[in-house]
Amino acid sequence: MTNKLLVLCSALFIMLSCKNYPKTESSLEPVGAENLAYKWGEIALTATANDTERFKPRPTVTSRYLGLIFISIFDAWSVYDDTAVPVYLKDVKRQAESERTLKQKEIAISYAAFRTLSEYYYSDQDLFRSFMVELGLDPDNTSLDPKTPEGIGNLAAKAVIEARKFDGSNQHGEEPGSDGTPYYDYSNYQPINSPDVNVDIDRWQPKYFSDGKGGKFAPSCLTPFWNKVQPIALQSADQFRPGPPPLVGSEQMEKEVKEVISLQTNLSPEEKALVEFMRDGPQSVQQAGHWLKFAQDVSRRDANTLDMDVKMYFLTQITAMDAFIASWDAKMYYDSARPYALVHAYYPDMVINGWKGREQGWGELKGSEWQPYSPEEFLCPPFPSYVSGHSTISGGCAEALRLFTGDDFFGEEVQLVPGALTEPENVGDTVTIKFPSFTETANLAGISRVMGGYHIQADNVAGLQLGRDVAHQAWKFYLNHIGKTDPKNPL
Repeated sequence: MTNKLLVLCSALFIMLSCKNYPKTESSLEPVGAENLAYKWGEIALTATANDTERFKPRPTVTSRYLGLIFISIFDAWSVYDDTAVPVYLKDVKRQAESERTLKQKEIAISYAAFRTLSEYYYSDQDLFRSFMVELGLDPDNTSLDPKTPEGIGNLAAKAVIEARKFDGSNQHGEEPGSDGTPYYDYSNYQPINSPDVNVDIDRWQPKYFSDGKGGKFAPSCLTPFWNKVQPIALQSADQFRPGPPPLVGSEQMEKEVKEVISLQTNLSPEEKALVEFMRDGPQSVQQAGHWLKFAQDVSRRDANTLDMDVKMYFLTQITAMDAFIASWDAKMYYDSARPYALVHAYYPDMVINGWKGREQGWGELKGSEWQPYSPEEFLCPPFPSYVSGHSTISGGCAEALRLFTGDDFFGEEVQLVPGALTEPENVGDTVTIKFPSFTETANLAGISRVMGGYHIQADNVAGLQLGRDVAHQAWKFYLNHIGKTDPKNPL
């Protein structure tokens, strides 16, 4: 065989071998679940689930944690990129071309992730240390040398932590009006209604939950001051504040309360499963974490490299963080009632159909006995209704992923057992829920909150739009920080 023929055969072999190979920035890089940004995402999700178990659901707080963790990772990574601009990291030079290796980036983002995770999810420091050791990195290396990847990672984390110490979240109980307790309500919010007396049906009413021991308690409003937290990409919490919700006595409110009852009464097995999946049960990662999981689905699907995942998680999580701030702005500004109270007010003595509770199932009950489709230990989110947080965060993160990938296609599906989290003694057969597009996934998340009895439709519709408005603002911020001015070529 001639040399020329050998060359042609070798070229043909390479072409055929690479035909179906994932498209990556470097064919030698780990992709999808194997890249280190993805793995730190998994660690962050584990810590978020553990935080929920230890401190009960606090989606606002965990959205901030995840947002700041992935900002620190982005900032550490940015100095190894041609054009990226860090958010909080200052006075660290862009690394020379020869230093921009995968190994250097992995070390830098690992120290950034480790330090911020240890700051915000402090109860899981052993988990983070173990992972660093597994990676062959020294968790006790506190270097701040901007010429080394270890120093760059530590500096990125330090910059984020210091910049956000007094951002309105009251992480350390330091805000004026606080008693020193982390996340203490320094706004001194007091609901108009008590759990026992509803003096203004248009305003939020706390509700009793079971304590699991035969007693009951009414949770106070969760972080009512969150509208005061400094956003990342938004100019202010109220930048996209929607118009007011419908009020009791209006035709729209009457129609939407009826819709909640009707939807809940006629839940199909697939709809029960959807309500439970979007509600997220034990070991919940909350809405920001839920959309981080969806982003990881995209990473596996598209065989993302570390660079791609750093950017995608950064965009998704700053969108979720700001969406929570914007959602809480609307919630606390309008202080609106949830269906749990509205159904009681509209149909106090009328016999209607609905969820009667675990071991009682579905059937006729007085309107004053109606409740959302949830376990008695957490019947309804303890904060005002308008707008839906699930809808806002889902609308925002779905739009962010659509913009990032350049396509609305998602193509994921999950298999679930209906009733497993709410009525385990009466579960149905396994069902499959499909998420064909990012937009449809957000729409399903939003309508699930109406089906479950947590929101009226107005809360959902306004929330989805608010989230999408936040996403477009976050997208501009993202483009600015990756140094791209052409939205048609953002990656």
